[in-house]
Amino acid sequence: MSRLPRPYVVASCAVSLDGFLDDSSAARLVLSNEADLDRVDEVRAGCDAILVGAETVRRDNPRLLVRSDVRRQARVAAGLPENPVKVTLTTSGDLDPDRAFFTAGDAPKLVYAASGAVAGLRERLGEAATVIDAGSVVDLPTVLADLAARGVRRLLVEGGGRVHTAFLGADLVDELQLVVAPFLVGDEQAPRWVGTGPFPHDPGRPMRLVEVRQLGEVVLLRYALTAADRFWLGEAIEESRRCPRSETAYAVGAIIVDRDGREIARGYSRESDPRVHAEEAALAKVDLGDPRLPTATIYSSLEPCSVRASRPRPCAELILDAGIRRVVFAWREPDLFVDCRGAEVLTGAGVDVVELPDLAPLVRDVNAHLFAGRRGRPDDR
Repeated sequence: MSRLPRPYVVASCAVSLDGFLDDSSAARLVLSNEADLDRVDEVRAGCDAILVGAETVRRDNPRLLVRSDVRRQARVAAGLPENPVKVTLTTSGDLDPDRAFFTAGDAPKLVYAASGAVAGLRERLGEAATVIDAGSVVDLPTVLADLAARGVRRLLVEGGGRVHTAFLGADLVDELQLVVAPFLVGDEQAPRWVGTGPFPHDPGRPMRLVEVRQLGEVVLLRYALTAADRFWLGEAIEESRRCPRSETAYAVGAIIVDRDGREIARGYSRESDPRVHAEEAALAKVDLGDPRLPTATIYSSLEPCSVRASRPRPCAELILDAGIRRVVFAWREPDLFVDCRGAEVLTGAGVDVVELPDLAPLVRDVNAHLFAGRRGRPDDR
C-alpha cells in the first residue's frame, strides 16, 4: 500500500473585495501592486513549476517567468534552471503556439490535455511544448503524479477561476495565498476567482490562517489547508520506508516543516544508530535556537513516544524542548512495546496535536511484520 506522489501545491491569486479576478472589459484589471508583484516573483522563484489554465493563457497571455535577475541567478547557482517549468491544462486543445506561454523563456512547457485533443495539439504545437494525455477528462491527481515523476516538488497554481475551483474542490491545495485589492468590481459578467461546488473547507472545517501581511493598499492572506497536513504526513510515511528492518521497534518517519510550508529537517528510525527515533533524528539536524521552530509543525507517522527504555528522554519531551507547538501524526502507538501517551503529554503542554487516522493503514502496512507471530514484548519501540 502506498500513496500517489504529488508536489506541494501553492494556489495564488489577487482578487477584488467582492471576489473577482477581473472585470468584463477588454482591458485587464490591475488588482495588485509592485510590492505584491515582487512577492509573487519570490514565490515563483521558489517553485519548480507554475500552472495556469488554458483560458488564462488565451485571455491574459502570461509569460510566467521570474523577473528578478538576482533570483534567476540564485536558481542557477542552486543547480536549477533560470525559470520554473510552465504547465497548462486544456480540454478543448484551443491553444496558440504564438502565445507568450510558449515563446517566452526557455523553460520546458508541459500541456496536459484531454485524450481527444492530444493528437491535434501535438501537431499544432510541435516542439513548442510537450503534450501529455491526461485522460478523457483532465484528471488532476494524474497530472500531479506525472509532475512529481518529472521532479516537480513544489507547484505554484496561478489560476484562473476554473483551475482554482478544481484544485480546491479536489482538496489538492496545500497553501492558499490570496491578495485582496481595496475595491469592488460588481460585474456579474466578470470572472470570479472560485466557482460554485462542494469544497472540503466549510464552516466546520476552516482553513488555518498563518499570515496576514499589508503590502501598500493590498493585503495578503495566507492559509494552510488540511491537504498540507496530509501531504507532509504522507512524506513522513514514505520516509519511514527507509528504516532498517527491526523485529523489536517500529519503523517511523518524521519531518519538521516551517510555517511557509518548507521542510526544515527530516529523519527516520534507526537512521544514525540502532536506537534513535525518527523525531529525535530530525530534531538532531536542527539548531534548537532556530527561530522557525516555534511556528513549525513536526509530522510523525507514529504518535511521538512518551516513555522509552533506550534513551533517558522520550520524543514528546524533545519536541517540547525544541519549542514546537504543533504535531501531526497518523497512528496511535499500539501497546506492543510500551504504553504510549505522547498525544496526551503534548496536548497537556498546550501543543496543537492533530491526528489523521485515515492514514494509519499506511503506517500499519510499513510495520505489518511486527504483528505477525508476536514473540513477546520487546523493551522499546
